[in-house]
Amino acid sequence: GRNNYKAFFPVVDRINAFSVPVVRLSDSELAGKTVEFRKRYGDGETLEDILPEVFAVVREVSSRVLGQRHEDLQMIGAIALHHGCIAEMATGEGKTLAAVPAAYLNAISGMRVHVITSNDYLAKRDRFWMGKIYEFLGLRVDFIGGGMDFAQRRKAYKANITFGAGSEFVFDYLRDYKIRSEDKGSTWNYIH
Repeated sequence: GRNNYKAFFPVVDRINAFSVPVVRLSDSELAGKTVEFRKRYGDGETLEDILPEVFAVVREVSSRVLGQRHEDLQMIGAIALHHGCIAEMATGEGKTLAAVPAAYLNAISGMRVHVITSNDYLAKRDRFWMGKIYEFLGLRVDFIGGGMDFAQRRKAYKANITFGAGSEFVFDYLRDYKIRSEDKGSTWNYIH
């Protein structure tokens, strides 16, 4: 139903509890958290297990790097995104910032994460704006946009986090499909 977000309140409480020790970490200790989280994930902890601490770390890095601290509402949005839900947020409620914890969490698992925007301008803006958070935490960030050649796109898709307009991802997928269907014996593809 529409009010399932209430199930996320206890998770937000856990994130807030982690915020207390996380605030005390130095910049280098915060930056080292990605290696720690990846090791814990590799040792068997799930993304759900580490989510509260991961989100608290992202909140603190954002506060230090951008001067913007995720509010509880933005954390609810990030939890919803992580769970594959649609998170509807009004203009000014911080959708751009809300996507960062979910994208970072999923990048911990080794997946390449695509953050879809509505146009090239926003993709490039967010790559450099929100990208500061990911880069502080040791992730590679890039974007795809109109007019980029194959080599530029291929490089961008190898980043941990790739920003792009929805149309760019769709057309790359279609080009990839066309190349694979024309060369059935090849395992090479356009995107990866």
